[in-house]
Amino acid sequence: MVGAPLVERTSRQVRLTALGEDFVSRTRSILAAVEELDDLVRSSTEALTGRLRLGVIPTIAPYLLPGIAQALAKAHPEVDLQPREAVTQALVEDLLEHRLDAALLALPVSEPHLTETPIFEEEFVLVRSEADASDPIPSPDRLLKMRLLLLEEGHCFRDQALAFCAVDGTPVRDVMEGSSLSTLVQMVGAGIGLTLIPEIAVPFEARAAGVHIARFKNDVPRRKIGLVMRRTTPMAEQLDVLNEIVRELGAQRIADVARLYP
Repeated sequence: MVGAPLVERTSRQVRLTALGEDFVSRTRSILAAVEELDDLVRSSTEALTGRLRLGVIPTIAPYLLPGIAQALAKAHPEVDLQPREAVTQALVEDLLEHRLDAALLALPVSEPHLTETPIFEEEFVLVRSEADASDPIPSPDRLLKMRLLLLEEGHCFRDQALAFCAVDGTPVRDVMEGSSLSTLVQMVGAGIGLTLIPEIAVPFEARAAGVHIARFKNDVPRRKIGLVMRRTTPMAEQLDVLNEIVRELGAQRIADVARLYP
């Protein structure tokens, strides 16, 4: 009991009162401070130990997260990895609300309360049907006139692909949406259109789909992957272990693609 109402109830909804909003805000601050104390205790040792709440965007998670889990389990069995896959905006909110310790995101995020550590960079490749394998690689302005398959709204990779195609700000005309890169590649294999995917996804998505992978020669689209965390976290040094694991995995994936699709 706090001596005053925290919510207002009507026949249709329940809303926080002004006191309730202030109460919730202060409670979140208290919980965040408790989380920081836990981080501070863990940072008192040189090794990364205990719970590690890691956010990963969907265009990274299937291709790196299993390897991250295996590497941590082998070299740091005392770490309890708790992954969360979600789009960038949701993961940034979780970081700011202390629900995550760090997140693997496409950079830049440009949030003043977070710090970004670049880890590796990768190209986007063109995925098209095998029947089109001998065709010239389309330029960005040519892609504007083709049936392009993209991830649905909310995915940063969608925005990056659109930025490459609409080089002069002209909107892409014929866009179809999917919920995952796997869906997009399978649709290309069915002859529905073409799409862009990041290099690290190629070994997992392209082989079984009956598609052709092509590399852009000029104005190559690319993205930078990095680890994002709160500026105030005391665990920055301990999380360097994660940086190295992701750097090695990313380099390995890109090298595999270079051998298969030079």
